[in-house]
Amino acid sequence: MTATIPTDGVGAASARVAAYLRDQILHDVLKPGDRIRQEEIAERLGSSRLPVREALRMLEAEGLTEHRTNKGARVPRLSMHEVDVIYRMRERLEPLALTESLPLLSDDDHARLEEVQREIEANASLDRFLDLDREFHLGTYSGCHIDPLNAMVTRLWNSTQHYRRAFVAMGGQARMWVVNAEHRLLLDAVVRRDAADAERFLEGHIRRTRIELGHHPAVFGEQP
Repeated sequence: MTATIPTDGVGAASARVAAYLRDQILHDVLKPGDRIRQEEIAERLGSSRLPVREALRMLEAEGLTEHRTNKGARVPRLSMHEVDVIYRMRERLEPLALTESLPLLSDDDHARLEEVQREIEANASLDRFLDLDREFHLGTYSGCHIDPLNAMVTRLWNSTQHYRRAFVAMGGQARMWVVNAEHRLLLDAVVRRDAADAERFLEGHIRRTRIELGHHPAVFGEQP
């Protein structure tokens, strides 16, 4: 059975194709190194190839796909060193986005973050955790109105999604107490609008993931 893309303009069709592929990549149906064949996607979604091409351009800008000459589009595969560098970028950029965001988050925003964290603590599904974790962190940055910074933060999150999934899977439920403790410290600082504490807790949270990933080269298909 194929999903049908409504013919209400190339822009709308491209957005729908992009949404489909984005979901496939972020939920690890399409994995690092997997090729994305335009004709297959067009047939599966009942679309022409033009919206698929436009969707792939959109996703490349988001860090979810890449295009190689004579090889077409694929999901990027990153080395351990590349992921380490991206996490170092996150350690520097995300605290900045958080500092910009803090003064503009409302009480309703705080309440939603609390709700999301409660869902995380009650959750046992890896896929659901990744969705909630993304909502939690990007929610703390939602008050930031610096568009280039927001775009870069989202791109870095997208490009490391597969490796974040591997990290959480390795730790399992036994290590969720650490994530929840760090989230709680961060949430407390956000609600207090304490930028110094929020930056410190967030940087440590990201750094811990980077260091632990570095102990598992097999995640990247590399030898110890």
